[in-house]
Amino acid sequence: MEKVDSGLFVSVDYTGTLDNGEVFDSSEGRQPMEIQMGSGTVVPGFESAIVGMSLNETKTFTLSPEEAYGHRDDSRMQDFPKSDIPAGMEPEVGQTLMLSTPQGQQIPARVDSIDDQKVTFDLNHPLAGQSLTFKIEVVGINETATQQHGGCGSDCSTGGCGCGDAGCC
Repeated sequence: MEKVDSGLFVSVDYTGTLDNGEVFDSSEGRQPMEIQMGSGTVVPGFESAIVGMSLNETKTFTLSPEEAYGHRDDSRMQDFPKSDIPAGMEPEVGQTLMLSTPQGQQIPARVDSIDDQKVTFDLNHPLAGQSLTFKIEVVGINETATQQHGGCGSDCSTGGCGCGDAGCC
């Protein structure tokens, strides 16, 4: 029986939960997430956990922050003058906005604080510093892609599994 290995396209149904049991992302009600093993599109711990699994095999595993999105980094708190905020936009504390890098990449940024002069954004991944538990089932192992990949497989603003600055899951 074929097993998950580097270069193969693997489809997984998954549910990701935080330490408190809150579901942060799931493929339930959507097509399974397909990843190409070794491509770096998912966080390293997720890929390592599924290597060697067989079709229809299930597994539950927990990733430490180092294996997932890393620890929170205070240097990723960025102040922007209020004058740089586009006219008509009224950011609110806790809101996640998409910011553009000089290279045109879109990155999610959570509004951390606002005062008369500036808006402070938290550019850490929303799941940074969290241990993540995944319950998965391998539902496909193929030598070629079976899904069209046009971007994230889930909602970036929630820190979902299908997306992230260095990949996901």
